[in-house]
Amino acid sequence: MAIVVVIAGTWLGYQQFAATGCTGAVKLTVAAAPEIAPAVEQAAQQWVRSGAEVSGTCVAVEVTQENPASIAGAVSREHNVTLAGLGVAPDAVQIPDVWIPDSSTWLLRLQKEAAGFIPPKISSIAQSPVVLALPEPVAEQFGLPDKKMTWDTLLAQFGTDKSLSVGIVDPAKDASGLTSLLVLSQVAGTDQAGLRKKAQALTALAQNSSALREDLLQRFPNSNTADDLATSLNAAPLSEEDVVAYNAKRPPVRLTAAYLEPSPAPLDYPYAVMPQVTEAQKSEAADGLLAQLSDGVFKERLGSAGLRAPDGTYGSTFQAPIGAPQASPAVAASAAGGDVGGTAGAGTDAAALSRVIGSWVATTRPGRVLAVFDVSGSMTTAVPTAGGATRAKVTQAAARFGLGLFSDKWAVGVWRFSTELDGKKAYKELEPIQPLTSGRAELNASIDQLTPVKDGGTGLYDTILASYSYVKQEWQAGKANSVILFTDGEDSNAGITQKKLLAELEKIQDPKKPIRLVLIGIGNEVNKAELETIQKVVPGSGVFIAEDPAKIGDIFFEAIGSRTGAN
Repeated sequence: MAIVVVIAGTWLGYQQFAATGCTGAVKLTVAAAPEIAPAVEQAAQQWVRSGAEVSGTCVAVEVTQENPASIAGAVSREHNVTLAGLGVAPDAVQIPDVWIPDSSTWLLRLQKEAAGFIPPKISSIAQSPVVLALPEPVAEQFGLPDKKMTWDTLLAQFGTDKSLSVGIVDPAKDASGLTSLLVLSQVAGTDQAGLRKKAQALTALAQNSSALREDLLQRFPNSNTADDLATSLNAAPLSEEDVVAYNAKRPPVRLTAAYLEPSPAPLDYPYAVMPQVTEAQKSEAADGLLAQLSDGVFKERLGSAGLRAPDGTYGSTFQAPIGAPQASPAVAASAAGGDVGGTAGAGTDAAALSRVIGSWVATTRPGRVLAVFDVSGSMTTAVPTAGGATRAKVTQAAARFGLGLFSDKWAVGVWRFSTELDGKKAYKELEPIQPLTSGRAELNASIDQLTPVKDGGTGLYDTILASYSYVKQEWQAGKANSVILFTDGEDSNAGITQKKLLAELEKIQDPKKPIRLVLIGIGNEVNKAELETIQKVVPGSGVFIAEDPAKIGDIFFEAIGSRTGAN
């Protein structure tokens, strides 16, 4: 019977190809996010059955369901880069001709890290707003869906004895978690009160995070009993499609979708033709399939999958959650192909995404870092955008906030440098690298010692070599080992030359013990070319310039969340 079916299918396919007059075959591979893959598969097969062809050659389309993080890991592998918090995919995961992830934020992150990753064509084919999912009994406590709920309301829940149990899918691996955390960070603000709110929120979310969306959904309550509601997940930022799919399974407790304001960038499902597609026929086939995913029939297929059309509207088959708007509250714009500084929906840019991921990594991932601070005389320069505070004061404030956000999984050390701080040495250890579980108080106290040295110079080269060598000696497996150095000038010390520094850095590197060197320039007097020259000899390192020292905190977390320099 199997043989008969195969022969019959082959004969039917031959008749269809023969009817169109096409010969041969061009195969198009498509990897799509699991929730949209069935709709794409249906559209592709209908196109093939109706005689898909390009320039007289028959088209065959293979659609597979792939988690966006898996394909992102495969692209990272091929470009010899890594996305912070993600890692690379195994060799078994192959890059398709066309990739349809759930969000263009994946493309932005890859474009920022891999200079050669430039998809020639990107177009959004669907949309799903990012919402706050709450069990119906919990939603009723907030007057939903009749009342509006804001991010301020959610932020107020963190750090109180009546706080909700709010979960999140790892933002480094999930677009809905990433875009929602971005908005939460923006709403919290950048003043001291806002930074405390952000730290409380990140700490609470980290305790209820999941690596996979499916795992998080399983943590919602299975009954309306008070005990179950109290011990289960009370809320989580997810996509509207997640809520629709969850409720379609008729769970004991349904979910309500709260459309918070301001709206996060919705998932925009970009149709990205991958850079390796250079063959004309395959490129035409990709265009042909895109046309099939842009008509009214596909909009109805999207509705059946719980998804909206790219403009935020939906078809007649869409089962809208209670309180859902007719049109999406925010319409996403796909990242421009080849534009490394491009934006996703709602103006999201790659640098902003790196900052969010950096703060998340600091909160959730284990690491060892030596923080090295410039205390030369120029650090007394006033910063107009920081109310006249000196560069040193601004840097100290950023250091305190950063240290407060690092979880107890981290070990941190602090050095200061100028010229002749310890005898003839340009640098001096304030605290050795030590676990925050026991050394947080001492490390906090050391920040007070980052006061500028009057007329002190900048012993940059000696300090970089010494700090890198120290971290190598203290290196530990299974953790991110790094040096983060802050400076507002260029080397002015009578120590080793730049040529000597570069030669020594190349000599002491050990591929089995990778160390990331992060150089953060403060102000507009930094010798950017000097820092870039040093960066190039240490793989995986980066140079980040905070021309406005008041924004050093943002640059700090961008450095942690990125694997390349944002020069």
